[in-house]
Amino acid sequence: MSMIETPLMRGLERVLDESAFRHQIIATNLANVDTPGFRTKDVRPFAGEIEQAMANGTGEEAAFSPVAHEIPGLLERPDGNNVSVERESLLLAQNQLRFQVAVQILKLEFHRLSSAISGGGTSA
Repeated sequence: MSMIETPLMRGLERVLDESAFRHQIIATNLANVDTPGFRTKDVRPFAGEIEQAMANGTGEEAAFSPVAHEIPGLLERPDGNNVSVERESLLLAQNQLRFQVAVQILKLEFHRLSSAISGGGTSA
């Protein structure tokens, strides 16, 4: 662990990693919307990852290891494909928002650390 790494930064790193991985999965689903027999995949999201990061827990988090799995129960077209453009578009928008929020919180954390290093940032 580096001197400037905080529990919040480690949690946000996991959020960003998970969001990037999920983006790839959603993009793959959308790219295969017309592929016969293609099955929609997704990752099990880390529940409350941002909240856990904000809580500044002292325990070590588990290593990031998402696994893509098929989503059961979706409507299937006659060709066996079950990708819904509407569902995937909504998930993509939600994922982008989660990523943007995590980046903004990370920026605030860097600003806080920078301010602490420079002695509070107040100068006359």
